[in-house]
Amino acid sequence: MHRLLFHYSFDRPTDDHAQDAHAVLRNPLLDLLFAVQSSGSISAASRQLKLSYRHVWGELKRWENELGHELLIWEKGQAGRLSEFGTKLLWAERQAQARLSSQIEALRADLERAFSVAFDDQQHVLTFYASHDDALSALRVHAAQHHQLHLDVRFTGSVDAIRALNEGRCVMAGFHTVRQPQCGTLSERTYKPLLQPGLHKIIGFATRTQGLMVAPGNPLQLHTLKDLTTRPVRFVNRTLGTGTRVLLDEMLAQQGLEPGDIAGYALTEPSHAAVAQAIAGGQADTGLGIEAAARARGLDFVPLVEEDYHLVCLKSALQEPAVMALCNVLRSTPWQEHLDRLPGYRTAPPQTAGQVLSLNKTLPWWRYRQVKH
Repeated sequence: MHRLLFHYSFDRPTDDHAQDAHAVLRNPLLDLLFAVQSSGSISAASRQLKLSYRHVWGELKRWENELGHELLIWEKGQAGRLSEFGTKLLWAERQAQARLSSQIEALRADLERAFSVAFDDQQHVLTFYASHDDALSALRVHAAQHHQLHLDVRFTGSVDAIRALNEGRCVMAGFHTVRQPQCGTLSERTYKPLLQPGLHKIIGFATRTQGLMVAPGNPLQLHTLKDLTTRPVRFVNRTLGTGTRVLLDEMLAQQGLEPGDIAGYALTEPSHAAVAQAIAGGQADTGLGIEAAARARGLDFVPLVEEDYHLVCLKSALQEPAVMALCNVLRSTPWQEHLDRLPGYRTAPPQTAGQVLSLNKTLPWWRYRQVKH
């Protein structure tokens, strides 16, 4: 097994055409390979990266010597293109980044939190444990850039997020359910024991669509969950404890379908991005996820269900400056317009974004007998 030592940076790309927009971390070699692959030549890649042709050519040759493999196919008079090894190297690095994206985002948040606390007492920090969500990642960037609010987001399963809130490891948790989930459902059995009216408060955040992420053109013509049980489809699932896994199992039960009838049900990935990358990379045909993750990797999307993404905190935290700042951000027009531009997202129902909502009205699982006088 060949061991590689790559150095990465958190530098954000300034030009979406110059570097791989899918990458969270930056590496000079992988940026070079992506630029050559996307532009079709070394000279075009040099222009994209704003580097000299001589520098790009020299770096590629240096890496070929170090790795002991050709990265490009060098043919006189022909445009440079990636070799099979170069293609596989770029693919492998993308796979690794997709699978580790939640941990990378957590590391970035840790660094931002540390420096914001150290250098600016005026900035607020709010600790989050949350189910993986692209809108929450976008909110983290927006709040830091425009509202001096840093969201220390750690992506985990919905169940673990609420447990972290109840154990005092965070101030805010994020999880998701279908709107007005019915009594007796898996959602009730999963979340009701973790939440308590009067103790927990819901803050209106966003509505999003979940569905099947499929290859461009939907070649297998997948339109329903039943199609996964009647066709030779390679499915990729989310891990136990995630809200999307709860959602899938709930939908299967409602439609009288058995998980064992889905090839790949036991194969799991840790995030929507990782599921999308598995499909884009050819390891699976479909998986349940959000539209934004599918579109970001050039996949098609078959909508199946609309759900609410909930933010929940303890009632005692509502007057904390960071929580009040978050509510102000969620109510702001610039943020709501930004959210509405994300594929598959829209703001919470009218007049609820950033508002404190009744838990037993949002999740109507609790029924109280009226005392008769």
